[in-house]
Amino acid sequence: MVNLGSTIKIAVRSLRANKVRSALTTLGIIIGVAAVIAMLAVGSGASLQLSNQIATMGSNILIVLPGATTVGGIRAGTGTQSSLTVDDAEAIKRECSAVLDVAPFLTGSAQVVYGNQNWSTAVVGTTPSMFFIRDWNFTAGRSFTEQDVKNMAKVCVLGQTVVENLFGKTDPVGKIVRIKSVPFTVIGVLEKKGQTPTGQDQDDTVFVPVTVAQKMLFGTTGIPGMVKMIMIKAKSADDLPIAEQQVNDLLRQRHRIGPKQDPDFTVRNLTKILETARESVRVMSLLLGVIASISLVVGGIGIMNIMLVSVTERTREIGIRMAVGAKTWDIRLQFLMESLILSLVGGALGIILGIIVSKAISTMAGWPTVISPFGILLAFGFSGFVGIFFGFYPAYKASMLNPIEALRYE
Repeated sequence: MVNLGSTIKIAVRSLRANKVRSALTTLGIIIGVAAVIAMLAVGSGASLQLSNQIATMGSNILIVLPGATTVGGIRAGTGTQSSLTVDDAEAIKRECSAVLDVAPFLTGSAQVVYGNQNWSTAVVGTTPSMFFIRDWNFTAGRSFTEQDVKNMAKVCVLGQTVVENLFGKTDPVGKIVRIKSVPFTVIGVLEKKGQTPTGQDQDDTVFVPVTVAQKMLFGTTGIPGMVKMIMIKAKSADDLPIAEQQVNDLLRQRHRIGPKQDPDFTVRNLTKILETARESVRVMSLLLGVIASISLVVGGIGIMNIMLVSVTERTREIGIRMAVGAKTWDIRLQFLMESLILSLVGGALGIILGIIVSKAISTMAGWPTVISPFGILLAFGFSGFVGIFFGFYPAYKASMLNPIEALRYE
């Protein structure tokens, strides 16, 4: 019967007899495990950051954009045609059963002035529904109301970036700002949302009633009540495909578009777009992990090389052990144990180095990193597998030596 404790002691004693060589052999495993942990941490951090950014956009969202204009046979991009109106948005909310709420958007850029401070930012004309659709809460003040929209009240809601650049630490609620020389009363401040997955600062925005944007700021020159986008919130994730079909059918009917005609609008499922981005991050994380795992394989090859050298150097020792009664499995297990110990020690040290590297990347590069227990266990387990896999051939070769020829070996 194999004495595992004795085998481990012999393996440790053999490795300690060649400390420098053992240390250099484990170096490949250390680097490989550290690389796997660090790359998985970076990939998980990127996935978490994208998930947080997706959450800031709201849930169950559809976006309706105007279609493309065609002039002289040249077709412009999506959004260049003036085809959407506030009435379209109201009709969608009224007639589409899978739709929970709707908000029209009329966007532009303008210089916002407060006292001797000014800031160029995005100005969005919309309705109070937008804040519900986007799951956007207030840190101070309130939203404008439907009555404010009807009365064209000159009120506005500010994003955090605008507040920081115009007011600093001063409470902006109740203050007067000028947008295109039109005075607006600040009635609310939104919570910080951060960047979108495309890198746009969501907080660098001023929101005003859509009627005010149409009549006083951007003066729509197309069809009456024209807007640049309609944002829709479906009742649930399961209702998104239904809502998308209902919106398409309704707008085709309202815009008198035949079955074979191209629509003058585009309906986009924001959830699908963002899920595609999330899948790209998953693939990138997997790719980073695979690339890092190559370092572990290289470390395993190093272990096999050193173990083969060790078998050659200890041929006479192997012959003596066989002569005094050691079985084939005893020899094979001893060399496998040496290989496994090298890889597991390297794995443990690699885990420590990987955590340090991950923290350093997060601190120095500003990238989010998430170190998961699963990633650590995966890297450590793979290092053990590498030790067994690449140590098997040297162990097999040692166990198959002829005792008589081994004793004669010089």
